[in-house]
Amino acid sequence: MYITITAQKLGGGYSQSSADFAEYLEKENQGLEQEDVEHFFNQYGDEIEAKEVVKEIDGNTAKLKKKEPKFYSITVSPSKYELRKLQNNSEDLKKYTRAIMNDYATSFNREINGKPITVDDIKYFAKIEHQRTFKGTDKQVKENQPYASKILQLKTDIRKIENHQLDGNVKKMKSQIIKLEAEAPHQQNGKRIVQGMKKSGNQSHIHIIVSRKDASNSVSLSPGSKHKASQVEMHGKIVKRGFDRDSFFTKAESTFDKTFGYKRNYAESYKSKKDFIKNPKLYFTTLLGLPGSEKAIAFKMLSKSGVPIMSIPTNQVQLALKTIRTLKRGVDVAIKSGSIGI
Repeated sequence: MYITITAQKLGGGYSQSSADFAEYLEKENQGLEQEDVEHFFNQYGDEIEAKEVVKEIDGNTAKLKKKEPKFYSITVSPSKYELRKLQNNSEDLKKYTRAIMNDYATSFNREINGKPITVDDIKYFAKIEHQRTFKGTDKQVKENQPYASKILQLKTDIRKIENHQLDGNVKKMKSQIIKLEAEAPHQQNGKRIVQGMKKSGNQSHIHIIVSRKDASNSVSLSPGSKHKASQVEMHGKIVKRGFDRDSFFTKAESTFDKTFGYKRNYAESYKSKKDFIKNPKLYFTTLLGLPGSEKAIAFKMLSKSGVPIMSIPTNQVQLALKTIRTLKRGVDVAIKSGSIGI
């Protein structure tokens, strides 16, 4: 499970409207039949139109300054292993979204009118998407780039030859292009992976747009707060503040496991990510200490994520810091790819 929470930052500042973001989330519906369209939804409603989302989010910004975000974006990307547990991608992910928004609400160390925050205090809208495209920052695109540059140059030269601006053998150049296309290290369905290409397989994920203000438009709720859970005196009163991201991520993972009966391996757990970041030696020691069947699954998951499994030591003595640093780079890539951890 890979979850991100980001402020609605666009360019150098904050847009005064959620319209661009809502329009961006509508892109996948273009050209689809009505029965295939994915609509926005919230805790209690389905088939909500984008214009209604914009109206509700933009109208819920009382007393927010121009330099403050008006909403936050939460992206929830289940791994391919987790997606296999779903019976119906769209309906199951809607069910899961509504469950983790309860977790989101209870991760605030805040009260409204003396009561703990509940999901009814959160104004949000969500949308399921089933496609992803390769970005320029993806490893596959970056490592294919030298081949892409050579292919582009050859195509440019061919056009110049055809326009009598350059001398050369077009047939030979076209053969070189075919060879370069085949030699590119990252392929999908027999084609070189390029930026903008749709990723194959089940790519279902969730986008959630959450208003910075509560549903009553009176209290500011920031999941970007630097305060995890604390109390401060304001105007002579003790006020609770903060949002516990660690708690939210842990609850979100647990909620998925309970909802869909998912047996989570250590290698894909949120705990493993924390161990990996804070104490790499503990991470690999725990990994190697797993029961045989669980260890085999863990290594398989890691290998699928690009970690050099052949370099993983086979006993505790071999857990040298140099080896750990080498493996750490591979696991770090796997975590960022969303294959393991949150």
